[in-house]
Amino acid sequence: MTLPTDLGAKTAKPKFITVEEAKTLDIKRMYELFTAHMNPGQLHFMKLLGFHKIKIERAEGMYYYDQDGRKILDFFGGFGSLAFGHNHPRILEARRKFAEEKRQEIAIAFLSQYATALAYNLAACSPGDLDMVFLGSSGSEAMEAAIKVAERAAGPARPKIVYAENSFHGKTKGVLSITDGPLYRGQFKLVDNTVRVPFGDIDAVEAAFKSDPAIGTIVLETVQGGGGIIEADADFWPKLRALCDKYGVLWVADEVQCGFGRTGKFYAFEHYGVVPDVTALAKSLGGGKAAVGAMIARRDVYMKAYGTPKTAMIHAMATFGGIGEASVTSIEALNVLYDEGLIDNAAEVGDYLIAELGTLQRRYPALLKEVRGRGMMVGLEFHDFSQAMPMVLRPVMSALDDKLKGSLPGFVGSHLLRDHGVLVAFTEYNRNVIRLEPPLICTRANVDEFITALDEVMSRGVVKIVTDFVRAQVR
Repeated sequence: MTLPTDLGAKTAKPKFITVEEAKTLDIKRMYELFTAHMNPGQLHFMKLLGFHKIKIERAEGMYYYDQDGRKILDFFGGFGSLAFGHNHPRILEARRKFAEEKRQEIAIAFLSQYATALAYNLAACSPGDLDMVFLGSSGSEAMEAAIKVAERAAGPARPKIVYAENSFHGKTKGVLSITDGPLYRGQFKLVDNTVRVPFGDIDAVEAAFKSDPAIGTIVLETVQGGGGIIEADADFWPKLRALCDKYGVLWVADEVQCGFGRTGKFYAFEHYGVVPDVTALAKSLGGGKAAVGAMIARRDVYMKAYGTPKTAMIHAMATFGGIGEASVTSIEALNVLYDEGLIDNAAEVGDYLIAELGTLQRRYPALLKEVRGRGMMVGLEFHDFSQAMPMVLRPVMSALDDKLKGSLPGFVGSHLLRDHGVLVAFTEYNRNVIRLEPPLICTRANVDEFITALDEVMSRGVVKIVTDFVRAQVR
């Protein structure tokens, strides 16, 4: 297409960075741009852990590769977003073919073969009558859709939502109201139709249902990620299902982080033989290459909310919900998940990981308090700082435990990255927990590599862990 040449003065182009120039940015320039245009406060934490010295050049499978060609074993997994590792070849190929064929990306006016196929696939792997799908671009968006469909279906007389202590459901304004963290709430003005209960406390749930007939929805993570990889007792979930049925309350299961095979079942709630009324997925649903979230609801719930021409557009898909290449990526991701047996691998290798961590806990009881989780969603909780110190220093150090909470796992995580090329994550609410969410392609050999590194760091003892960290900061 040739544009006419008599359009007058051409709009001046700002001094952009090109794609090729972006690729070759060095650490110093990246630091400057992050400080000037993104989040300078975040650099404080990146510098503490040594993340600010690393430029990732490429990633494949279980590993990142930095500017020096060093391999970094990824046991962080993007908070559960990398079930297939980095750049899985089948997912790359599906995206390449879609682009080469010049398929439609945004076709809002028409039916999309890709969005409808993805919705079918999600219904096919969802138990019970979870079969109506809303597609979005993030976990927050999927959870917003989930609480909206539940509130609409519950009806105007029952707008209240029960949520749990230490929950994390997203950072957008609606789900922030049921995210139990002062840091994230940040003094925003939030909705007030919420009721807070302890996580996993069935008596507290029933007391809330009994005392307030305006409650129409309860929203719970099946496994609390930000809370420190916390599970309710196994009998909680059948009792919850029974209570919801008894009181006519809709149960929304947040599976954004714990779903998609991470715990050794497609959904974590499947471990308990129960089915919620609404659920949500995101993270690995995008195959590690696209931003995709999905709400899946029972048909009767969905139809109560949006089942007529008059109500159908109240919460229809946004511009990028079901976008072509993202849908193709998710279609291929679901097929790879089952074709390569990654759900079973998560269960089997996850059991091995937890067993090996249990051995380390018994070897270093003064450092490690608890190992918990299932599949590839594991929490490694450290003792408060004073409890890890020599006995003579504990009374003095105990007064500083709250201020120092999170320091010990931070030091360990920093050493793992610097000395062993291993990346781990942390949790929002319990700062003493290292969060492990490696890709579901993780092998026993990868676990052995991680365990060897962690063993070496902890064998130094708390005093040397601290002094090594301090030396690294002043270099």
